Amino acid sequence: MANLRFFTNSPLALNTSVQLSDNAAAHATRTLRLNVGDNAIMFNGDGFDYECTLTSIKKNNVIATITSATPVSNESALNITLLQAISSGDRMDFTIQKAVELGVKNIQPITSQRSVVKLSAERAEKRTEHWQNVAISACEQSGRAVIPKVFPPLSLENWLSQNPNNHATRILLNPVGAKRLAEMQQPTSAIQLLIGAEGGLSQSEIDLASSQGFQSIVLGPRILRTETAALTAISAMQCLWGDF
Repeated sequence: MANLRFFTNSPLALNTSVQLSDNAAAHATRTLRLNVGDNAIMFNGDGFDYECTLTSIKKNNVIATITSATPVSNESALNITLLQAISSGDRMDFTIQKAVELGVKNIQPITSQRSVVKLSAERAEKRTEHWQNVAISACEQSGRAVIPKVFPPLSLENWLSQNPNNHATRILLNPVGAKRLAEMQQPTSAIQLLIGAEGGLSQSEIDLASSQGFQSIVLGPRILRTETAALTAISAMQCLWGDF
């Protein structure tokens, strides 16, 4: 059986015991049917995998004892922040999940003018928590031990006002972009990638982003869906400059 990985918010240290979260415990006992004595991996985002042995299982109360700690060195050398305009349905979840698998460092949901989804403050808080859990699950699956941060949604204007151009490489996907990704010089600093929602970014948003240092890039002659665009761009960056 492949290594089983479970996330916990608890501190982890050798020869200590930790209780699995309710969701992890249910998955371990009901889905995977693990028993006392079985091994698994736990992580809490500190960059280590902690091998553990299940020592007690009582209904959904599962206790594991940490037996070893191993540093995980699979983080991408590319420091990519994905600025993703909020998309509808499962598209946003899918984009976050796959972006984490592809190695992004941070995810900033953007409330764009053409986003179909409009979130109240209460809904935005709940969606941010949900999206962070999607990122955690993607780390469990992909073997990452550092968890990308999913920030609360902001409008592009507000994000730009809080993040002045600090020499990051800023990339905007635009069907009428002037250059291809392969024509860019390899970034030597952080990368900020801006992707529109289903209807793309408005012209005023494109103009605003361009005025703040975003370069328009085109990915081939075809117009891509929002989730395809984000993942294609990240994959291309990893091929050109990263660890693919």
